[in-house]
Amino acid sequence: MFIQLRNVTRTFPVRHDKVTALAEINLDIEAGKLICFCGPSGSGKTTLLFTIGGMLRPNSGKVSVLNRDLYALSKSERASFRATQIGFIFQDFHLVPYLTVRENVLLPLGHLKTSERGGHQDCDQLLERLGLAHRIHHKPSQLSAGERQRTAIARATLLKPPVLLADEPTGNLDEHSAEEVYRVLTEYREQGGTVLVVTHTRSAWTYADQVIQLVGGRVQVDPPVGSGHFKEG
Repeated sequence: MFIQLRNVTRTFPVRHDKVTALAEINLDIEAGKLICFCGPSGSGKTTLLFTIGGMLRPNSGKVSVLNRDLYALSKSERASFRATQIGFIFQDFHLVPYLTVRENVLLPLGHLKTSERGGHQDCDQLLERLGLAHRIHHKPSQLSAGERQRTAIARATLLKPPVLLADEPTGNLDEHSAEEVYRVLTEYREQGGTVLVVTHTRSAWTYADQVIQLVGGRVQVDPPVGSGHFKEG
C-alpha cells in the first residue's frame, strides 16, 4: 500500500489533561488518488496530514509512506525523505517575502546535493503552465492571493514528489482562484501523483476519488452527505 497508517494515536497536553487529536487511526491509501479529509474544526484533519508528512510524530502506531516507516527513520533521514518525496501546500502560502516568484519556487533545490541539482528550466516551464511567467520577478506582496497559492504549488511540485499534501489550500481564495487550484491538483493526480487535501469546502469533494471524514480524531463510519466517495480506512 502506498500510504498506510496502523493504530496511529496522537495526543497533546492541555494543562493537567490531554487532548486526543488522533485515536487509533487505520488508513490505506493507494497511489494516484486525490483524497479529501473533511470534518469539523478540531477533528484532527491537519494533525493527520502532518503526521503522514513526517512532521508530527504519533504517540503510538506506524506510518508508512512509499514502504518507508517514517518514524523509524532518524530526524535527518526523515527530513531528506520529506524534501524529495513529499510536497507541502499551506493555506497561508509560506512564501519568503523578500524572494521573487522564481526564487521561491527554486527553494527545494537547496535540499539536494550539488550533483543532483537542476530544475531551473523545469521551474520556468512550470511557471508558464501555471500562468505565472509574467510574474517571475515579482515579490509575493505584488501578487494576488491566487497567484501566491499557485506559486506555492509550483514550489511544492517542482521536484515532482510522489506525494502532495495540501492543508486548506483554498481557504484564502475566491471561488475562481479555488477552482484553478483544484484544477492544478487534479492534473497532478492525473500525472501519477498522490494528493491529500484537508478542506472544509464541500465543493472540493467533487474533485476527490475518496472523501474521508474525521470526527473527534476518528474516521467516521457514516459518509458525509452528498460526497458519494467516502470509504472508511
